[in-house]
Amino acid sequence: MSTIRVQTAQNVTLEYEVASVGERIVAALIDGLILVAWVVLWLLLFDLLGSNKVLAAILIIVAGVPAVFYHLLCELFFNGQSLGKKARHIKVIRLDGTRPGFGDYLLRWILRIVDTGIMSGLIAVVVILANGRGQRLGDLAAGTSVVSTRPRQQGGPLAPAFTDTDYMVVFPQAAALQDHDVATIRQLLYKGLEHENYELLNEVANKVKALTGIQTQLPDEAFLRTILRDHAHLAAAQA
Repeated sequence: MSTIRVQTAQNVTLEYEVASVGERIVAALIDGLILVAWVVLWLLLFDLLGSNKVLAAILIIVAGVPAVFYHLLCELFFNGQSLGKKARHIKVIRLDGTRPGFGDYLLRWILRIVDTGIMSGLIAVVVILANGRGQRLGDLAAGTSVVSTRPRQQGGPLAPAFTDTDYMVVFPQAAALQDHDVATIRQLLYKGLEHENYELLNEVANKVKALTGIQTQLPDEAFLRTILRDHAHLAAAQA
């Protein structure tokens, strides 16, 4: 599986696994089934209640509006994931390391008409395979990509981090953490990512910041990964 590197404004490099075309197709199929089930449910309700024109108009709005805006609303409120993406453990990220905003999700939603609405998604598949960065047209326009949220680390998810000799420490305050603190951070980071528990990641990040006095605007996952790398590099330098 291919990877991409994201350089943040804080000069921190993050590496992600790009979501495969297969994973994205499965996620899209799950989303499609959810939308079909939603519409069918309301059609059955309409059939049971009779053919009142006012009621029909209300049901069309209630059933149609969420279906039309499904992807936009899901990605906006579920941190870059539709229900299908959540089921396949993939999500939308920005390539500059910042969190995608409403404008980014809106661009992706608008260009979905071209990406997946024409030729049954063939355009999206071709573009994703051609650029190698997990981007369809909507992603290219918004500066986003779709990546895997599954924990990725050589040697196992709970293995210690290893750095190159020329690695530049971002947070020297990481040296203040004890080995048992780092082990706990690593375990909680893995647990949070595995269960997509972003509240847990936020709690851990805030605790680490309180212990070290670090102030940063890095997203919680990126911050915790950086702390683990910094501590590993500093510990190795002292050995």
